[in-house]
Amino acid sequence: MIKYKLNCKNCKRIFDSWFSSSKEYEKLKKMQLINCNFCNSLKIEKSIMSPRILSNNDSNQQISTKKHNEVKSKIKEFQKYIKNNFEYVGDSFSYEARSIHYENKKFKKGIYGKASSKDIKELKEEGIETTVIPWVSDNEN
Repeated sequence: MIKYKLNCKNCKRIFDSWFSSSKEYEKLKKMQLINCNFCNSLKIEKSIMSPRILSNNDSNQQISTKKHNEVKSKIKEFQKYIKNNFEYVGDSFSYEARSIHYENKKFKKGIYGKASSKDIKELKEEGIETTVIPWVSDNEN
């Protein structure tokens, strides 16, 4: 895994993101699948990062791991709430969101599903408000 500090050229914000390799970052960047967490812009560049060298008894690493586990736990709680209170529409999220917006199609519950960065950007441009949340796979440790 590799962590990059990313810069948004649109809103000038800086945020971190993890990638399986530098090649994976380049592949995702080329496919325009990396977007800003704040403004959803695709104008993202990675900045130079200094390496972090850890010792076996590094207390910062223990704190970081603890914080990571706390955040992951909160995300899983949020996911459980979403699964219990919203209808999963899978890959047809963009279609269903437009149906609700333009055709006043009603669902008994709100919806959630999958959409690409491009789809989310298009929905936003059409005035259809969406929210992107991190999703932790159920089979992760």
